Amino acid sequence: MKPATAAKKLGVYLEATPAEFQEGVVSRDELNALQTEPPEWLRDLRRNGPHPRPVIAAKLGVSISGLARGGITGALTTEEIDAVKSENPDWLQRERETQAEVRKEEARLKAARTES
Repeated sequence: MKPATAAKKLGVYLEATPAEFQEGVVSRDELNALQTEPPEWLRDLRRNGPHPRPVIAAKLGVSISGLARGGITGALTTEEIDAVKSENPDWLQRERETQAEVRKEEARLKAARTES
């Protein structure tokens, strides 16, 4: 598979991976090996970043669209994510409320489907 696909499956920011990873092709076996026994560079990326937007959104408790509305369009490190959390800006509070409402509505719809 392409390195971008592998990076997405591993939950890491492609541009932060080693050059060999970015330039090569990753087989299923190699991907499985990276997932079960991650090398130091992968553990470090997962721990410190920079992180891709889906990971940032999950760590902040918002959607990817919410990140864009908040002005975050690129990768952030764990330290930068923690700084955003501690600042707790207005956009983050709004997006978390929106995300909570979306989850609540999804749960309501799921319950309605199971009752039918």
